[in-house]
Amino acid sequence: MKQYRVAVVGALGAVGQEMIKTLEQRNFPVSELVPLDIEAKVGLMVDFRGAKVAVRAAEKAAFAGLDFALFSAGSEASLELAPVAAEEGAIVIDNSAAWRMDPSVPLVVPEVNPQALDGHRGIIANPNCSTIQMLVACKPIHDAFTIKRIVVSTYQAVSGTGAPAIEEMKAQAAAFVKGEKISASVYPRQILFNALPHIDVFLDNGYTKEEMKMVHETHKILDPNIAVSPTAVRVPVFRGHSEAVNVETVKPFTIAEVRALLEKAPGVRVMDDPSKGIYPTALDAEGQDATFVGRLRMDPTVPHGLSMWVVSDNLRKGAALNAVQIAETLIARGFKRKV
Repeated sequence: MKQYRVAVVGALGAVGQEMIKTLEQRNFPVSELVPLDIEAKVGLMVDFRGAKVAVRAAEKAAFAGLDFALFSAGSEASLELAPVAAEEGAIVIDNSAAWRMDPSVPLVVPEVNPQALDGHRGIIANPNCSTIQMLVACKPIHDAFTIKRIVVSTYQAVSGTGAPAIEEMKAQAAAFVKGEKISASVYPRQILFNALPHIDVFLDNGYTKEEMKMVHETHKILDPNIAVSPTAVRVPVFRGHSEAVNVETVKPFTIAEVRALLEKAPGVRVMDDPSKGIYPTALDAEGQDATFVGRLRMDPTVPHGLSMWVVSDNLRKGAALNAVQIAETLIARGFKRKV
């Protein structure tokens, strides 16, 4: 099997570390791992296949001779360095929002639209975590019954904001136990014992940027004709996003038909027997590759309505795993690329 030189940009961040772990766990054919990060972190070590690998600087000329560059260093770094990496010959798979809406850049969930990879020009975008899991669950339903509207409410873990948010919630929990004053800086309000209907900035239409990502990305990935109404909420969970997803379809269906579709759908695991306490939670999804679906039920308020509960590990399928799967899919499809 051919081996590939793979860089991870933002290697010491939460998603970067998960990318390295995912490459190892999936036995991706890596001949050399090149961890890249900011200058201040050069020389620090990451673990890969039982060895210590030194972090190098993410800069021009760092990508020469590389096959893949998995980016998770934020939009600013991606805007600056992704074109450099692509020019130097690496295929960039970017986890930030920087390139998602660029019409020349494929936005890909391998279980949903792998064909979008054909003819890429060196940069491929990873969708937002909340969009990925929703569309993995919705794709087989759309193919069979044609979804015309989605109403979704998300319950998103603090790890979606990054390591500082994880540490802030830990500090708030410690302060609570000690009876000390709880302070907040990463989020505008205390996240411990709370739920914040505020992810990213508010826009002129009253929705947040996070919510509108779900709208625009669904249109680009799945179908521009689907109406999407999202509410994104941050909850005091360390890892794993949950979503209440309500869909209205054009064609009629039964719950048995939907369950059968989801049980054979790639990337989906059905956990749906509520009478026995079987339904997915964030803890069930932690460290897992699957998108979990449960609470399947008819919505009697519309002619063809379905409600379901969708859960996934936001650092895995919502970020690192999807990026690695894109690279795997590229290899399987023969590295087609326009220049």
